[in-house]
Amino acid sequence: MSWLKKLVIITLSCFIAGLTVIFGSYLYLKDDLPSVETLKDVRLQTPMRVFSQDGELISQFGEKRRIPLKINEIPPLLIKAVLATEDSRFYEHPGIDLIGVFRAATVVATTGDYSQGASTITQQLARLFFLSREKKIIRKVKEVFLAFHIEELLTKDEILELYLNRIELGQRAFGVGAAAQVYFGKNIQDLTLSEIAIIAGLPQAPSVLNPVRSPSRARARRNIVLGRMLTVGSITQQQYDEAIQAPIVSKLHGAQITASAPYLAEMVRKEIVDTYGEEEAYSKGFQVFTTVNSAQQATAVQALQQNLHNYDERHGFRGPVAVVWPATRQENADGSVSFVEDKRLSDEAILAYLDGQDAIEKLQPAVVTQVDDRSAQVMISGGRKVELNWDALKWARAYISNERQANPPKSATQILAPGMQIYVRELQGEWRLSQLPKASSALVALDPHDGAVRALVGGYSFGLTQFNRVTQANRQVGSNIKPFIYSAALEHGYTLASILNDAPIHEWDAGSGTAWRPKNSPDVYDGPIRLREALAKSKNAVSVRLISGVGIDNTINHLAKFGFHKNDLPRNQTLALGSASLTPLELVTGYAVLANGGYLVKPYVITKILDDQNNVIFEHQSLKVCQECQSTPTIAATNNELQPNADTTVETGLTVATGAETPVTTTAAETYAPRVISAQNAFLIAEAMKSAIWGGDGWNGTAKNLKALKRRDLSGKTGTTNDVKDSWFSGFTPDLVITSWVGFDDAESVLGRTAWNNNLGVEQVSGGESGARTALPPWQAYAEVALADLPEKFPPAPVGVVSVRIDNKTGLLTQATDNSSSFEYFQQGTEPTQYANPTNPDLPQNQQKPEEIDIFR
Repeated sequence: MSWLKKLVIITLSCFIAGLTVIFGSYLYLKDDLPSVETLKDVRLQTPMRVFSQDGELISQFGEKRRIPLKINEIPPLLIKAVLATEDSRFYEHPGIDLIGVFRAATVVATTGDYSQGASTITQQLARLFFLSREKKIIRKVKEVFLAFHIEELLTKDEILELYLNRIELGQRAFGVGAAAQVYFGKNIQDLTLSEIAIIAGLPQAPSVLNPVRSPSRARARRNIVLGRMLTVGSITQQQYDEAIQAPIVSKLHGAQITASAPYLAEMVRKEIVDTYGEEEAYSKGFQVFTTVNSAQQATAVQALQQNLHNYDERHGFRGPVAVVWPATRQENADGSVSFVEDKRLSDEAILAYLDGQDAIEKLQPAVVTQVDDRSAQVMISGGRKVELNWDALKWARAYISNERQANPPKSATQILAPGMQIYVRELQGEWRLSQLPKASSALVALDPHDGAVRALVGGYSFGLTQFNRVTQANRQVGSNIKPFIYSAALEHGYTLASILNDAPIHEWDAGSGTAWRPKNSPDVYDGPIRLREALAKSKNAVSVRLISGVGIDNTINHLAKFGFHKNDLPRNQTLALGSASLTPLELVTGYAVLANGGYLVKPYVITKILDDQNNVIFEHQSLKVCQECQSTPTIAATNNELQPNADTTVETGLTVATGAETPVTTTAAETYAPRVISAQNAFLIAEAMKSAIWGGDGWNGTAKNLKALKRRDLSGKTGTTNDVKDSWFSGFTPDLVITSWVGFDDAESVLGRTAWNNNLGVEQVSGGESGARTALPPWQAYAEVALADLPEKFPPAPVGVVSVRIDNKTGLLTQATDNSSSFEYFQQGTEPTQYANPTNPDLPQNQQKPEEIDIFR
């Protein structure tokens, strides 16, 4: 037998033996091989994303960061980089690269080293989805069989798309889209060639080659990738030369948040986790759409933060955050001031110090480097030096207490010294000395037609504290309670023209042996006064007399209709002054009843939820106000007592509860909000609250500053607690209701006043804090933007409301047409029948007919 024949026989025998081994191995392992059919309907684990009403990203939650991409959304250069590095023959082999296999087999045979890799992208995909990463021959065999199956099932592009979306790339980034965001803060289409090469080099060892952990290793690996791309012709020599010289600039980036609503996002996160569980919530790619408008939300955040800074500046500068190096102030013979700095740091050392300090919202840490008479120079992060001019500094009187500040400074040297670490913020293009506000605040806006939350800010900075003051801060509401008390009064025989005595009250408490003397704020009394004017001026004495006339139980029963818990309403006359503690969300919900004509809506923030395939899995069905519906449900009551329901709170819209002790009964499907007070009552109170803004002849209401908005459809009410620990403003139009609160989290600190002694030792007081001064400004700043696209609206008076001309002093009818009279609204049948100055004294007053009565229908 010739040697050639023997060689052929040996080769055929080896081939047959090889096929037998492969087939035998397949038969042995086939029962252990997972089905690759699941790849046809694979769902990648993606985080939950929360969006605003207009599609802006609010937040992202989940352990794994992933941005799924279609193959045509991935830059071709990135695909070439990955193929050049991981599998240059990907589009040529059937799932197994035989050249690579022979190379790996040779290494194993000669060295016994199993670590040599020969896996194609298809094999890596098989391992990613079905196998472990252990270096064992049996795993490699399984990997080969699975790779063949995958190649039969999927196209090459489908395999590559799955791989590029599934591969782990370090720092909890899975897929190239997430890696672009995590390492460079960019969309994948915006990556440079250097950044593309860095990402393409990560699959080999993502934990040690990523540019955040080791820039030097990332650079070395990037250069290898660029070299391979040049070798296979994916890039030119010029592209290679430019990319190889590019610096490694990388840091961890979160999701590209485009709308700031972290407090609302946390409400959503909690509700989704409670409903679906953590595993599904954080990995199923839920897309949660909310009710907030991103532009309105941004305005609300800006309004709240700026108002806190304004309050903080009124009360003085509390000094530097830290002293980086000491500087001794000395006055020179010529009257100038200089500083002795023995331990001044270099610019490099200052920059290194600043790198360790965190920015807080818009507050940037800065180190003072130079102080002149009327200016100062500071260095901020990045080594930039900026100047603080006198306008940016002159507010900084030294803080003594919330009640007192030092005299105004005359020089920057009285405020700052080199070496101080301070905070600065940019305002209208100019840098300004600032500090972290100590006071807290909350602002929330609802659509009164269905309860949709249009803006929600739970504090100055979610990063500092996750305590959501909109939903969690139960604070005394002060005079913000009065519209609801006046609403109760209208149900018990009073009218807006009723006359009560605005005079000091002295009530002796025999049990305690003390006298209760509630005071007006300011401590001024007008004597007999109409209810409309008393509400507009926020007269405490009148409110106490009203609650005495109506009765505590009747008042509490009526207030519960607005969604307030009876247990939160004190059963004594202090309720008239706002001693009840409510959250801003509860309060704004109550005001929505007055804004929408008497209906109790349920606040919600989630409109719909989509899964990772864009299928709608939840859509909120709100209880809407329907003025024309005949079957609109009403409150169920027995013996004038409301029947309580489950004590739960709506925060998102996935739950169905009001947080109130108000049951809802319907005669049809529950699609409409229940009526809780009459349309006439709601209309009258809303009209009376307009006087807080526009006042009357010769007098102003407490919210007169809102005249600047030039809207006659605004209704509003200030609120200040007796001890000035809390300040409020709530107001509305027919289309938007807003509540603003300012106070301190500790509930003990007072908002205080602005006061100091002048050069003659005489106390100067520019004013105390109050609802009008402290809580109204952010409300106004937000409303100015939020109402810009909402035209003025004047709903017609409901059936049963009449308007008659009355005498302003007595509330009786009059024929006078001068400033001593005005038109007033009444529920039909409650309008006065007597004249203040009867024109025919021979007739009894109750037979004098009014000259003008308008009935609105």
